[in-house]
Amino acid sequence: MSETVKYVLDESRIPKAWYNLVADLPRPPAPVLHPGTLQPVGPDDLAPLFPMALIAQEVSTEREIEIPAPVRTVYRQWRPAPLHRARRLERALDTPARIFYKYEGVSPAGSHKPNTAVAQAFYNKEAGVRRLTTETGAGQWGSALAYAGATFGLDVQVFMVRVSFDQKPYRKAAMEAWGARCVASPSRETNAGRAVLAEQPDTTGSLGIAISEAVEVAAQHDDTKYALGSVLNHVLLHQTVIGLEAMAQMEMADAYPDIVVGCTGGGSNFAGIAFPFIGAGLRGGAKPRVIACEPAACPSLTRGRYAYDFGDTGHLTPLVKMHTLGSGFIPPGFHAGGLRYHGMAPLVSLVQELGLIESRAYPQIACFEAGLQFARSEGIIPAPEANHAVRGAIDEALACKRDGQARTILFNLCGHGNFDMQAYIDFQAGRLTDSPYDESALQSALAALPKVA
Repeated sequence: MSETVKYVLDESRIPKAWYNLVADLPRPPAPVLHPGTLQPVGPDDLAPLFPMALIAQEVSTEREIEIPAPVRTVYRQWRPAPLHRARRLERALDTPARIFYKYEGVSPAGSHKPNTAVAQAFYNKEAGVRRLTTETGAGQWGSALAYAGATFGLDVQVFMVRVSFDQKPYRKAAMEAWGARCVASPSRETNAGRAVLAEQPDTTGSLGIAISEAVEVAAQHDDTKYALGSVLNHVLLHQTVIGLEAMAQMEMADAYPDIVVGCTGGGSNFAGIAFPFIGAGLRGGAKPRVIACEPAACPSLTRGRYAYDFGDTGHLTPLVKMHTLGSGFIPPGFHAGGLRYHGMAPLVSLVQELGLIESRAYPQIACFEAGLQFARSEGIIPAPEANHAVRGAIDEALACKRDGQARTILFNLCGHGNFDMQAYIDFQAGRLTDSPYDESALQSALAALPKVA
């Protein structure tokens, strides 16, 4: 039997609607609160940041939301993304498990992020917006929004977390190639950035700080809106094209996952692969184990508190209920920059509270070891973020080997690591370390959580 097995859908099988997990949950998500009044926010409160179409999606309880034809047309450049059977990895692990991975690195930006970037750019263009601001960690989201902005004729300004800005210059180059402007965060261009630099001039930055800067700029200009690459409901909604396609492809393979694995930072790629399977289980179908794999240096699901918190460090955003390490928490400068966020998506946090998913935290050395083993077996070099999912899938495959069970494992390989080679150079040279977070800093950040009854 051939070692290379790839399941590819025809373009006609691109999903025509996104899947909204809220419709099938046993209880609704907690409301988003105004930080001043602590009352639920309305559409007018969010209008300075988002177009009304996205606000409607944010609060929707409909199970399916139609994907606009112009968005599906752009999706056709790389969707449907392939599903692979990892036979060579199975052989290397000597496991009876069947391992499948959905590969999102085939998009123009090399990750899953364009699934929502294209949608957000489309809705903003329709609303007459001229410019988008955003933050980015490792650069995958900034790259995706730059690409989407170029596609729909929008100017894009990206605040890139300082540690990743320095580590990943080619991500900045990619954003600029698509016409975006990229600056290191914290910057001196915003009040939020200047305030942080005044207290911590040598800070490595964080996604929370970069969000504050992007939100501040958007709120100050009538022709500008803010775009977010993870966390919010509408972002997770757009990513469900991943899991919806995977369901059809697993049917082609005459298989269904016993285990679904995804890496988690803000929650978008994890939700993309997992939510359609969780929803099917809630509607009476099979219920696979679903495992969220996060960095041990920024463990929001495994160490965070389920509480209301700000989405940004400068406290410019509404309050959302999520697993959080505290908006003031700044994680160490590990290489999976896209996972360096203090909070987890409210919907991902809720499904953990409901017992629908498991979570585990991995140090970066173990993740890079898994990434190299995957690359040497399957040929694709994963992004550092994706290595967490690879690690989780390998661990589950080895558990199958120990107990002799031929379980089926599906994970989302959410992006390639072609812009992250310095991280692999450093790893193979022994220069990477498992830098722990500061426990006292974590406790201080948690102690500063907003007081919400």
